[in-house]
Amino acid sequence: MRVPEPPPVLSEVLGELTDPERLLVFGPQVGKLGRDERYLHWDDLRRHPAPEGITHRAWWLAIKLARLPALRPIGLKDKVGQPFKFAVPGSAIEGLHQIDTGAGGLVSVAAPITNPQTRDQYIVSSLMEEAITSSQLEGAVTTREVAKEMIRTGRKPRDTSEQMILNNYATMQRIRELRSAPLTPELLFQIHAMVTKETLEDPKAAGCFRDPSLGLAVMDNEGQVFHEPPAAAELPERMKAMCAFANGESPDYFVHPAVRAIILHFWLAYDHPFVDGNGRTARALFYWAMLRNGYWLFEFISISSILRKAPSEYGRSFLHTETDDNDLTYFLIAQMKVIRRAIVQLHAYIARKTTELHDVESRIRSLSLFNHRQMQLLLNALKHPGRQYTFESHKKSHGVVYQTARADILELEDKNLLEKRKTGNRFVFIAPNDLADRMLQLEKESEM
Repeated sequence: MRVPEPPPVLSEVLGELTDPERLLVFGPQVGKLGRDERYLHWDDLRRHPAPEGITHRAWWLAIKLARLPALRPIGLKDKVGQPFKFAVPGSAIEGLHQIDTGAGGLVSVAAPITNPQTRDQYIVSSLMEEAITSSQLEGAVTTREVAKEMIRTGRKPRDTSEQMILNNYATMQRIRELRSAPLTPELLFQIHAMVTKETLEDPKAAGCFRDPSLGLAVMDNEGQVFHEPPAAAELPERMKAMCAFANGESPDYFVHPAVRAIILHFWLAYDHPFVDGNGRTARALFYWAMLRNGYWLFEFISISSILRKAPSEYGRSFLHTETDDNDLTYFLIAQMKVIRRAIVQLHAYIARKTTELHDVESRIRSLSLFNHRQMQLLLNALKHPGRQYTFESHKKSHGVVYQTARADILELEDKNLLEKRKTGNRFVFIAPNDLADRMLQLEKESEM
């Protein structure tokens, strides 16, 4: 990734103007580009044709003057003590509304999400997706299929990559439980320790600030430095300020909760308080903040799966913020786009799975493989994975004799559509999570 060209120094541009009052004429016209959805950085703006009669540098000055009144400072400061600031342009307000209506409150979703028997499947699927892709963003090398097999079967990780993924999965589960807890430095250390368990060269570095005697810089594989975080000696105070911001104790004005969550993500990544695992910890804090503020659908949403498709955009938004007077608006806009894509992706996934379920139901109804009692049991089982059935419950549900109920269920078990377990002195038959796939396989075999 290329480091963007830093913007011109505004005082120097002012000195270059032979007719400063001309900006008053161009201001309303050229300043609009500074406020619209593009919110271009100088490195991008200089590649666009400037309006007639004005240089690119003067154009940039007009844009910066148009942006200034909307920028508001927060408690995060850079290495020389200058505050980071943010604005919420009109397009961002629209994006926040879409996040509010798409992931929080009384958002309407399909039955599989609201059904207690099936929602856990979607949660587990989402947690696995986030755990895998968040680890892959940080260098984990393994396939999604292998990683999911490890999580589902409970086997031990074979290498550091698999350990990273398992750590992320456990951390995301813990974040769901911590949504009501205020953020403290101790809680932050706990999250980092979970994220980095058995993956650091020095195990003692898990759950504590980086060593002040060691230099730290964020760089690419060629050694190009992108970011040098603040001194480690400053971290205790900086983390107190971050926790105050995370808990809504600062600043002294309203910050939209999604904006606060995004800034919290940036804050930890900028301070880089740990020797490793900062990106994963930052994304975990983002989830904590979203769930804490009522965006309940984020139990099912993976932002890392979106970030992994365009990692350079993620990094570029950091660099644009750092190189343009600590303007966090670049990062806000980039992350809001990621969140909106993730929400759309989730709704599309749910719709697809709901359609697939209805399709399976229709196709099974058309088969002559089952009697009407077995059909009703299977349709119920499709909607309630993990539900238990017994000979006695089937007998009562359909008003048949014990032998008929027993024959019905044993035939379904023989066809691999129910799983038999012994509980005490009796057998129970459980609806498997992949029942739809098993029924489709049975349909194929019946057609051969």
